[in-house]
Amino acid sequence: MGNDVTSPGQRKPTIRTVAAAAGVSTATVSRVMSGVDTVNPDLARRVLEVARELSYRPSEAARGLARGALRNIGVLMPDLGNSYFHDIVKSMHVIAARSGFRMLIADHTAEPGNEFETALDLMGHVDGLALLSSRIDLPRLRELARQGTPVVLVNRVELGIDLPMVGVDSFTAMLEVCAELARLGHRRIVYLSGSELAWQDRERWRGVETSSRLLGVDAVRVQSDGTMETSYDAVDRVLGHAPTAIVCFNDLSAVGVLSRLRELGVSVPGDVSVTGFDDLELGRHIDPRLTTVSTPRDELGRVAWNMLNDGLRGRGAEENARLLPAHPVVRDSTGPAPAPRP
Repeated sequence: MGNDVTSPGQRKPTIRTVAAAAGVSTATVSRVMSGVDTVNPDLARRVLEVARELSYRPSEAARGLARGALRNIGVLMPDLGNSYFHDIVKSMHVIAARSGFRMLIADHTAEPGNEFETALDLMGHVDGLALLSSRIDLPRLRELARQGTPVVLVNRVELGIDLPMVGVDSFTAMLEVCAELARLGHRRIVYLSGSELAWQDRERWRGVETSSRLLGVDAVRVQSDGTMETSYDAVDRVLGHAPTAIVCFNDLSAVGVLSRLRELGVSVPGDVSVTGFDDLELGRHIDPRLTTVSTPRDELGRVAWNMLNDGLRGRGAEENARLLPAHPVVRDSTGPAPAPRP
């Protein structure tokens, strides 16, 4: 066998090189290198010995195909630049890595058709797929559920979809935010929205609307998309409704709002209170420190992985849908409503 060893000047050994040197088929080499236990032990030892002599290392894709698994998990999100998703993905990655899985991370244009096509493309390269804050419409979600690759929805809980899903109870948390503002005397609130395609936006606006009915708060919706820049640009429209409080879809939009209010000389919280949602680290280090809602991003990642792992193992999740609690965090950007002007 020594004459078959690849010298430094030769090409990188392939599965065919190993098969020829060991006197076996390439299929046998593939099974041995993938850990399949149906190969005769003596034959397997010979193949492994040749592979060591040739310094042969099989590709992970080839090994995965031989096992019937790629050991890859796909994660698809609407915006790689949004730090909200980082903690969720990191939590999933840490647990998945312990089970020998890698992560393929991708984003999309935030247009539902593009997200759907990207999800289908990813399915050809992964064993399971997590859709973060998905905006795919219900018929196409049902189509994804029929594909055979395990899929979990994160930050979205919908009726009539045969997929495991986990989200945050934004509705109750937003009720609590509005109740705190009402306690401070606020009766004129503007909700600066996220994308109308986002499930979280629908739930948060539902909480504001419900508060309006229950607490006697006058609430108006101003359309935005949850980004700093768009929210910054929306502030003049928001102020046209003369609010005493601005309830923002998330912390990023609240930061954009605070920046524009500072430029306009509007005092926060003296003239108007501002709230965010998600409790990003950024919100604790701006002035004024942001009143927001703390969402359990690490737990979202853990629950999502457990649901996905159940699918990978061919068993149903113990719970097909979960809503995790979230809690308001009161800081310096909210205060008593200003006295009405004479």
